[in-house]
Amino acid sequence: MAQTFAQLSDPHLSDLGGVQASQLLSKRLLSYLSWRRKRRFEHRREVLDALAEDLAGANLDQLLITGDLTHTGLPEEFRQAQQWLRQLGPADRVAVTPGNHDALVKDDPQQTFALWRDYMAPDPGRETGFPSLRQRGELAFIGLSSALPTPPLMASGKVDGTQLRALAELLEETRGRFRVVYVHHSPVQGVEKWRKALRNADAVAKVLSTHGAELVLHGHGHRARLDQLPGRDGDIPVIAVPSASAMGLYGADVAAYNRYRVERDDRGWQVTVERRQLSADRKGFEPVGEDRLALPRSD
Repeated sequence: MAQTFAQLSDPHLSDLGGVQASQLLSKRLLSYLSWRRKRRFEHRREVLDALAEDLAGANLDQLLITGDLTHTGLPEEFRQAQQWLRQLGPADRVAVTPGNHDALVKDDPQQTFALWRDYMAPDPGRETGFPSLRQRGELAFIGLSSALPTPPLMASGKVDGTQLRALAELLEETRGRFRVVYVHHSPVQGVEKWRKALRNADAVAKVLSTHGAELVLHGHGHRARLDQLPGRDGDIPVIAVPSASAMGLYGADVAAYNRYRVERDDRGWQVTVERRQLSADRKGFEPVGEDRLALPRSD
């Protein structure tokens, strides 16, 4: 029986209109100025409203959101994002991993990430934190966090050693299922400039290559992209989506997301990737292409 899921990324949904100057005495000031100058025109809530309507009839087994729900990571932005997540669906159907904007500076976790706790949580009975594992039928979704505070002008990330050791164990535990690893930064070296890159992409790629995965999904770059990593059972597709709220005003891709349909047969996994993009009239999302992947099983 076919199962379906979707991935979106970098919605940057929060509104900074009421922010006080005293809240910006940190690296947040640079992100706020970027929002004032460009991002408030590029990332639009009406686009996200159209996206939510498009998702409402999709009947997905899981929705994955790969980070950057906020602009500066202020507590008020986390509260705005919490309300938006509730509109998208119950926490067991919507899975979130944070992005670099969400972890721009250190802040009180009870006022920030704790608000998304249920959406970042693994299946009941498993240890909380990342990596998180959610199993839905033959699908196994493994979330990693690459988000951490960085100096001004830096947007890099890192998956720490504790996560990498646990990731290796989860990939082995879920062999035979369709394993989807989702994270904000790309684990492929050279995808981003050094100041935006995953600092230990080589270490993450080594774990994936050694233990295998069927698919890796990420965001961060605000553009659609397909790369590959060598894997234990064959090459692993690494797929990125643009920002989910982008108007495409400054050269970046217009808002889009991907839907996936996965079926198991005698030869392995048959995967259909439907690309859905903001329509020309900016009033909805529509299919703009479809790819089919034939992937080996890890039995």
